[in-house]
Amino acid sequence: MGAGPNGLTAAVMLARAGLEVIVHEAGDAPGGACRSGPLLGDNISSDLGAASHPLGVVSPAFRHLQLERHGLRWLHPEVVVAHPLDGGEAAVVYRDLDRTAEGLGRDGRAWAALHRGVTDRWDEVVTSVLGPLVQIPAHPVALAAFGARAVAPATVTAAALFRDRRTQALFAGSAAHSVLPPSHLLTSAFGVLFGAAAQTTGWPVAQGGSQAIVDALVAELTDQGGRIVTGHTVHDLRAVQPVDLIILDLTPHQVLALEGLDLPTRYRKALRRWRYGTAVHKIDLLLDGPVPWKDPQVARAGTVHLGGTLEEINVAERQAKAGRLPIHPFVMVAQPSSIDPTRAPEGTTVMWAYAHVPFRSDDPRAGERVMNQLERFAPGLRDRVLARHDTGPTALEAWNPNLVGGTIGGGALDGLQQAFRPALQANPYATGVPGVWLASSSTPPGGGVHGMAGYHAATRALRHLAST
Repeated sequence: MGAGPNGLTAAVMLARAGLEVIVHEAGDAPGGACRSGPLLGDNISSDLGAASHPLGVVSPAFRHLQLERHGLRWLHPEVVVAHPLDGGEAAVVYRDLDRTAEGLGRDGRAWAALHRGVTDRWDEVVTSVLGPLVQIPAHPVALAAFGARAVAPATVTAAALFRDRRTQALFAGSAAHSVLPPSHLLTSAFGVLFGAAAQTTGWPVAQGGSQAIVDALVAELTDQGGRIVTGHTVHDLRAVQPVDLIILDLTPHQVLALEGLDLPTRYRKALRRWRYGTAVHKIDLLLDGPVPWKDPQVARAGTVHLGGTLEEINVAERQAKAGRLPIHPFVMVAQPSSIDPTRAPEGTTVMWAYAHVPFRSDDPRAGERVMNQLERFAPGLRDRVLARHDTGPTALEAWNPNLVGGTIGGGALDGLQQAFRPALQANPYATGVPGVWLASSSTPPGGGVHGMAGYHAATRALRHLAST
């Protein structure tokens, strides 16, 4: 149930094992939040959700499924990520640790030292962190190298290691992928993880749009004899039984709403306590030319972080988490046109930007505050807009019910929810109901287009099925 990347990955794994597989998807097309479409007009491919894929390109699940056989092509921008500041040149990350460090001047040596222990063991780190944290690690040395850098708040790490505000802001921007204030414990883990990804396997886009990832998964599922039923919401599990296995690519909110699912009391209580966290407000833009960034090197970046200094980002993220719309929000920008000319007609630019905003907040000021941050670092951008489409938290949830309250990532990553998703138990994918498994981003390793939750849930479900 659910045809997002996790649901599709699980379905392919089951079909490859010889099971007859049917995927039920409530939406009108598969893909979940990994879809593309003509949101801004014909012949324009806008990513409706995720655009850059630092975890997708390195995903063991996607590599195992060999999605490139079905036309998936990863495109890497010259600059992986840029972080502009007022009155100065942007800090940038290249797909090369030494080149990045060289551009950071006096902080270069400290930047390299922070990341090298992870980049040198990148494949081993990925295998360790893209799975349940509560398990015997396959690569304990690599995981220890990462863990030693992960525990502290990003504000502490940045202040202790870096003297230049550019470098501090650059690290805070990567840490903000946690959708938590960088003063929160363990946010250094995200700063190091996403920084290491950028400087090894990169943050690429899928040629033609993120839909290409979904299309490749669907093609592989079809090749294996599986099928997808779209526009079909399953309200009662008894309507699809008897079956050997049910895999749910749903978050706790949707699981609790299912009828015919007699969950154990303890597990049901855990799902009721689940917290979704900070939401996003997204803007899609079509421009009549390039983005007029103050620093021209920002135009070569696939991803741009807007939020100013480390201190500004921390204030904005604390406000959003506390339920207040930030005046100067942290904004994530994806500009696939920097590397993929197929996204829009020649001479135009397609991009999106989203800000972290309070949970279920449809504040009418949010869109203009995103535009203000864009204009702050790219003056004149408003004059180049040919088309604009705003999507607030309520609209995001209406489009994809897994984006509860406009949140991404399947639930907040603070407290015990970072390690124990969605409940405190040894097997995070088991629901306690025989034959029913959970495989959404509310299970390890969390959000992102990587299919790993589906991969792990299907692997364990098959193992259990074989033993019964």
